[in-house]
Amino acid sequence: MKYKRSVYQSLVLITQFGINMLVPIFMCSLAGVYIGKRFDMDWIVIPLFFMGALAGFQNVHKMAKKIYQQKEERKQNHVKKD
Repeated sequence: MKYKRSVYQSLVLITQFGINMLVPIFMCSLAGVYIGKRFDMDWIVIPLFFMGALAGFQNVHKMAKKIYQQKEERKQNHVKKD
């Protein structure tokens, strides 16, 4: 049972990473397409795409750092109890 729980937690974590990466890329790309069509600047999609990718990477990094810190705290608390 513990194994299944671990697998499900891993799948949820991977899904969160994917969502945290894709949403900023998608939103910035849509904004780039809109701005490009509205102001006749089709090239603006490229820098906004990369800006979305950087924002997504920052989100994933923050989330991974938070998860790592939580695991370290649990490990330290477990050692203190023994």
